Amino acid sequence: MRLVVISGRSGSGKSSALAVLEDLGFYCIDNLPVDLLPALAGLPYSAEKRANVAVSVDVRNLPDAIEQLTQVLTRLPEQYRQVDIVFLDATEEVLLQRFSSTRRKHPLTNDNISLAEAIERETELLEPVANLADLTLDTTRMSVHELRSLIKLRVAEKITPDMAVLFQSFGFKQGIPLDADFVFDVRNLPNPYWQHELRPLTGQDPAIIEFLSGQQEVTELFNDIQAYLLRWLPRFAENNRSYLTVAIGCTGGQHRSVYLSERLAEAFKQEFGNVQVRHRELRSTANGSH
Repeated sequence: MRLVVISGRSGSGKSSALAVLEDLGFYCIDNLPVDLLPALAGLPYSAEKRANVAVSVDVRNLPDAIEQLTQVLTRLPEQYRQVDIVFLDATEEVLLQRFSSTRRKHPLTNDNISLAEAIERETELLEPVANLADLTLDTTRMSVHELRSLIKLRVAEKITPDMAVLFQSFGFKQGIPLDADFVFDVRNLPNPYWQHELRPLTGQDPAIIEFLSGQQEVTELFNDIQAYLLRWLPRFAENNRSYLTVAIGCTGGQHRSVYLSERLAEAFKQEFGNVQVRHRELRSTANGSH
């Protein structure tokens, strides 16, 4: 049985993530008491739809059970064929905005604790869980639709315990992805943006591919990044790493980073069984896996 544990700070999207997994056939349990987590493995799951189970564990289980929770999470791989701990987070400013707009009550607020203080306290309580996470997702700039797509891509479609490698393009003017493990800056490459006929296209379009593939600098940088990752990614896999994100950034996240992310994903699907690609700034483009 596969188990996905969803945790994170309140307001970061845990309920939405759990709902996605439920829609995709996972047997989902919200706010499961910590001491019942190990017992799940012993239950009879005869129905195929219960071969995949997802539970949310959050600050409502804490603070009294934090030490017990970390001990249980550490032992889970001994009981399940595959365990993925997913931690969702967002900046404090965005969390404050989300609670203000929805008028929801934070689980740690009371007459003596303000919302800002509750968020700070929650951060401290959940730090041990965050440190155990196999995958951390920053939802600061995500819509509900984007979060649903990412949970489907990165979690639901990860059907083996092997390390899942995500190549993600982004634009520096929109900020560096906070959940990236490696960040490569490709802004030094020739920019198709300055050619009027290429400007509205993306790195997935044939004209952009032809333009960039014909540039010696692009080929050299691709070869350097590929060689570096070929040397070091197997070391992460050997240390039981479940997820790894390689972020490729250019100025706007439309041309160079998209092209190189696609090309790297295509190259690495020969090396790893689970290679995915996502283009953060291409909002209208469906994300997919290779």
